[in-house]
Amino acid sequence: MTDLKPPLLEVKNLDIAYGDVQVVFDISMVIHPQELVGLVGGNGSGKSTILRAISGMLKPRAGQILYQGQEIGGMKPHQLTDLGIAHVPMGRQLFGNMTVEENLEMGAYLPRVKPRRKASLEKVYAFFPRLQEKRKFMAGSLSGGEQQMIAIGRALMSEPTLLLMDEPSLGLAPLVVQEVMRVIDSLRELQLTVLLVEQNVRQVLKVTDRSYVLEHGRLVVEGQSSLLMENPEVKRAYLGL
Repeated sequence: MTDLKPPLLEVKNLDIAYGDVQVVFDISMVIHPQELVGLVGGNGSGKSTILRAISGMLKPRAGQILYQGQEIGGMKPHQLTDLGIAHVPMGRQLFGNMTVEENLEMGAYLPRVKPRRKASLEKVYAFFPRLQEKRKFMAGSLSGGEQQMIAIGRALMSEPTLLLMDEPSLGLAPLVVQEVMRVIDSLRELQLTVLLVEQNVRQVLKVTDRSYVLEHGRLVVEGQSSLLMENPEVKRAYLGL
């Protein structure tokens, strides 16, 4: 992590609405190369909506989204994937009746990465040895934690620079959540930049460099995650202390 390099991702004064109902208000964020950054808050706070706008699934009402200095707000998801932005969706969204390997290969469909699909697959298996052991199993037969590894691995197959993760702990048992968070922390080894959207504030603050905290679509506090762990407002509202 370094603040000396230009930002990889900048969100400037972002407003997002569903029809006439505005749900995100004047959000600004900066993410530098190889940072692991959290975007946290309670259910309905707007964090997944912001992620959908960054990944091209929603068009912002106002503001800018810059990736490597380029305006990307309103671009299509496949165009953003081609630029190096990968989205690990909420709920994993795997093809349960396809094998682990077939699901992973779905991440390398773009012409930019398809010629290196075999090499990318070997890298994913080196990072997730358990998936290699179960590569011929149906994805739907694996545990929740293993399915999350498939979802992350599928995103890695597109050779991303920026990885967007939407609620990876959703629906998982506490011990599995800890395992998934360890996996996310280990993504640093791949020199990726990660934006992690989560309700599980405690776990996110443990693994991220910095975090942004949302309430009702507005940014209420930001800073180093280790310091936010000691922030009285965050402790009261999110950590049950």
